[in-house]
Amino acid sequence: MLREFDADTEATEANCLPEAEARRSSQGAEPGSESGFPTQGATQPAPVESDNGFGAVFQNRNFLILWAGQLFSQLADKVYLVLMIAIIAARFETPGQTISGWVAAVMIAFTVPAVLFGALAGVFVDRWRKRPVLVWSNLLRGGLVIALPLGIWLTTGWGAVLGLPVAFWLLLLITFLISTLTQFFAPAEQSMIPLIVAEGDLLSANSLYTTTMMASVIVGFAVGEPLLALADRLMLALGITNNGPAILVGLSYLMAGLCLMTMAPGTENLSAAHEDLSQFWADIKDGLRYLGQQVQVRVAIIQLVLLSSVFAALAVLAVRLAEMIPAIKASQFGFLLAAGGLGLGLGAVLVGNFGPRFPRRFLSLWGALGMGVCLIALAWTTQQLWASMAIIAILGLCGAFVGIPMQTLIQEKTPEAMRGKVFGLQNNMVNIALSLPLALASVVEARLGLANVFVGMGALVGLGGVVTWYIADTALRKTQAPS
Repeated sequence: MLREFDADTEATEANCLPEAEARRSSQGAEPGSESGFPTQGATQPAPVESDNGFGAVFQNRNFLILWAGQLFSQLADKVYLVLMIAIIAARFETPGQTISGWVAAVMIAFTVPAVLFGALAGVFVDRWRKRPVLVWSNLLRGGLVIALPLGIWLTTGWGAVLGLPVAFWLLLLITFLISTLTQFFAPAEQSMIPLIVAEGDLLSANSLYTTTMMASVIVGFAVGEPLLALADRLMLALGITNNGPAILVGLSYLMAGLCLMTMAPGTENLSAAHEDLSQFWADIKDGLRYLGQQVQVRVAIIQLVLLSSVFAALAVLAVRLAEMIPAIKASQFGFLLAAGGLGLGLGAVLVGNFGPRFPRRFLSLWGALGMGVCLIALAWTTQQLWASMAIIAILGLCGAFVGIPMQTLIQEKTPEAMRGKVFGLQNNMVNIALSLPLALASVVEARLGLANVFVGMGALVGLGGVVTWYIADTALRKTQAPS
């Protein structure tokens, strides 16, 4: 059941859709839909076909506001992890002690909410207006980060609990809360794009959205330390000591929230609210059932999970690669990651302008095969700076050919009232997938060697691309075959 809600008013009226209208919505599913789920919101007018590349997207005020909010929020997300490492090194690590144990605890606190609340948050997002979710999730995260230094200062002399300082437990709690709020922000943001962008412009819009998301994984870790150092110097000039980095991250979240306040998304179709808590589990199962029936959407999510894992592993392995290249130091691994970000940006331009001419599944296949070839080629350039940078740039370009079409396909095939559930499940899987390479990449590299790791990753990515393409292509041909 859907509710129609105008996001620009204070009304909270819930209107049940007539059964005939619901049936018309179901019958109007796009070709290739494997189930009776509608692929558009029941009361939404048909989106205007545009296919004007980036021109129409850059003229869309609401999307530009959403994109600006994403830039600030994604930057804060990634720099926050760098901030945690800096705080641990300054306040908790003792001489002769490894920092890895402290960092592992923070990573666990950041990952657990994705596992526990990722799917559940999507259920709530389907019930709530998207703009307030986007705004408040950023404002609350900003406030938590800015308050963190004060909290650590107040609890520094409180002793230890279970062998860890109380101040560190506070840091873990703040990290847990920030990650929990992120689980609400992500599906709300992804669900908002089809509400404010015409269907013909979705590929171009997702070119910017997905590239920003993927580039933040690569570039965020690279620029995090310099940005925090700059913030520290600026705060020192203002007479504020030690708190500059936290203020920078917190302000980035706050800026995202303030930007998103100015959006005007219009009417939304919301899932009916239920007071019975058992209904939440039923809604999660409804999302899983939808993915089970929609082969193309399921395959697209698998490809996005694989893509996120590759870039997360690359963020870790780039440090070792920089250490092996004679021309640079290990601390300069950011040059390698920046090349990947440049490739992603170029790929976004190509996909946004020329992608609508090609089927989504073939774009992702070409991208996966290209990524596999690039990863294998890196095994032979571990001593060469420019060759490695060029290959990583092409790797990023190929990644755009996978991520952007697949994110667009999910939005096109998923009905409005199901998007929160589907995107919640997607973010759940992506966040889990991100944590594994971050934790295991360096360990596997130490055992097998960097070149062997690159070859193995390349083979897995290429094989995964072919298998997922075959599954999606077979399912699509079955739905298009005459009965």
